[in-house]
Amino acid sequence: MTDTIILLLMTIILAVFLSIGGNRWIDKLYAASPAILTFPHDIAKRSFIRHKGLAFLLGVLFSLTALRHPGILPLQLYFLFAFEYLLLLYTFTDFEQQVIFDNMLLPFALLGGVYTILMDKPVFDHGLAAVAGGALFLLISILTRSGIGGGDIKLIASLGLWLGTDALLAITITGLILGGIAALLLLLTGQKKRNEYFAYGPYFTIITIIITVY
Repeated sequence: MTDTIILLLMTIILAVFLSIGGNRWIDKLYAASPAILTFPHDIAKRSFIRHKGLAFLLGVLFSLTALRHPGILPLQLYFLFAFEYLLLLYTFTDFEQQVIFDNMLLPFALLGGVYTILMDKPVFDHGLAAVAGGALFLLISILTRSGIGGGDIKLIASLGLWLGTDALLAITITGLILGGIAALLLLLTGQKKRNEYFAYGPYFTIITIIITVY
């Protein structure tokens, strides 16, 4: 019981520090790249929930992950924390400004490669998932005339490095279905037009986080 309490306290402290760093990281990227933001004049309002709630969400997420995987190796747990942390940041940037920054995806992809090797995952399968997933979403983007953005393509490719073919396939199918339903509802209610970009990224990231925890 004592070990569990200590572990939870450590995850909460980690969540607080990571939330501070994550918020500063995103704010700096927003300030440095206003031209690629969808709502550059509405940053403060759209970032309110992230600034107020990121620490809480990370604390809950890390605590659930630690409790749901009691026998996991410490190194693997740290990888899971990093995985969830970056996915949550992408969720916020895509919801707030419909962008997933390359500067944030690069460390995610690199960590995915390191994770695959260190955790003795099938390298060929994970590499195939990255290449095939990225190529498929590039094709979808071309066919839909950029209905899916470059950030989503790179996100799927990076997820392939972490997850492998089977898990990536399940996540992409589920994400496309849920995202498609949400896009249809926005079209029907007049909140989106057919030629406007729709943020699919959060549907992939949130589903992946849920699967990771449970």
